[in-house]
Amino acid sequence: MTVAIGGQNVSRETYAELQSFAALVQKWTPRINLISKASIPALWDRHIVDSVQLYGLAPATYEKWVDIGSGGGFPGIVMAILGKVEQPAASFTLIESDQRKASFLRTAARELSLPVTVIAERIEDAPQQGADIVSARALTALSGLLPLIQRHLKPTGVALLHKGQRYQAEVAEARQSWGFDLADYPSITDPDARLLTLKRIHRDQITSS
Repeated sequence: MTVAIGGQNVSRETYAELQSFAALVQKWTPRINLISKASIPALWDRHIVDSVQLYGLAPATYEKWVDIGSGGGFPGIVMAILGKVEQPAASFTLIESDQRKASFLRTAARELSLPVTVIAERIEDAPQQGADIVSARALTALSGLLPLIQRHLKPTGVALLHKGQRYQAEVAEARQSWGFDLADYPSITDPDARLLTLKRIHRDQITSS
């Protein structure tokens, strides 16, 4: 039997792992502020379900998924939980410079037996990853995000991003310096938010007359 969550049908085992991860976040948050304390009562919908929906935009096959600025594991750990069943040969790398959060991510990966490597460095300093997919959630404006994504994404890869109500302004600003193929989708957890996929990311060449 399967359980519907975030637009995905997942096994009961996967659903149980998501619940276990939510419990870990709730346990650790008072110590290292993984999520805001105010959002703890809405943890499932605001963070778990919100992350799960992003997986529906992933390519049918992939080998390496990199999540940048992973924080409390959203969406990186959630993606790894789903990917463990959907793409069992794939690996997941989470880049998080905060040492305490990186420690939490390693603990979560170990306790849930996930194929996850955690790199506790700044995104711009971490070794280039050559990923098929790069994901990010609530990290920074798109114009600042693109060089970080480009550093770790294969030229043929795709970026999967959560964005808030300013996404159109962010896209317009980013297009002043960058080229990319964009598709956007409504969020099922926030009517003001969008899910973005970006491909063929490149910095525009500025020519002088």
